[in-house]
Amino acid sequence: MEHRVSLAGRTALVTGGGGPLGRAFARALAAEGARVILVGRNEQALADAAALVVKEGGEARTAVCDVSEPDPVRRLAAELADEDVSLLVNNAGIAGPVRPLVDVEPDEWDEVFAVNVRGVYLMCQAFLPPMTAAGRGDVVNVASVSGKRPLLNRTPYTASKMALLGLTRTLAGEVGPHGVSVNSLSPGPVRGPRMDRNFRLTAELTGCTVEEAEHDFASRAALGRLVEEDEVARALVAMLAMPGLCGADIDLSAGMIAPA
Repeated sequence: MEHRVSLAGRTALVTGGGGPLGRAFARALAAEGARVILVGRNEQALADAAALVVKEGGEARTAVCDVSEPDPVRRLAAELADEDVSLLVNNAGIAGPVRPLVDVEPDEWDEVFAVNVRGVYLMCQAFLPPMTAAGRGDVVNVASVSGKRPLLNRTPYTASKMALLGLTRTLAGEVGPHGVSVNSLSPGPVRGPRMDRNFRLTAELTGCTVEEAEHDFASRAALGRLVEEDEVARALVAMLAMPGLCGADIDLSAGMIAPA
């Protein structure tokens, strides 16, 4: 018998909600009964994602916020003070430059860490206190398999995702005693616009074709393929069905970290 996860009555906040993966998370959470709040910087993309959730019978609202800046995050928390947010999905992230470390500019490095790490810190700082006070809640930080294996010419991104794994484990120890679980989900390369961009930039950097760049990357996975957005979204829902999961990282990479 298939086990169904019920998130009915819970409110889930998803950052990076206007992007492909954020949209997939929102749809999956709403399908399990959660009320979804989509947060991001692109108002139209958020509206489109929310409309899709509603069209499928779910409940969603949007909020524009740059999660890398303290003041907007504080305003967001105040705006949502009447919402019982018991599930925070820190999905906002940027890919950063595709070039050797010695050619990366300091502002490029700082931008990646501002969104990918500082944004998670600020969102947790703002939305964890009500969860710990209530004695319940879940935080899922979207990391990456690239935080656990080398990814040439992507040092800012890989360093930020490794930092996120450390943040997750330590934060789990801090808030676990208060009934809040903190975990990370590490997708491998997810088919979509971001990976298309990375393959294009890799091709430009190395002189190969875009198709060769994608094939080379996918061939590193045990299953020899990229993962799909809906697979990552289903993994998120599955994590929430494991109440004993805390301080863990779930790898969903088609075997990207498996030895060649």
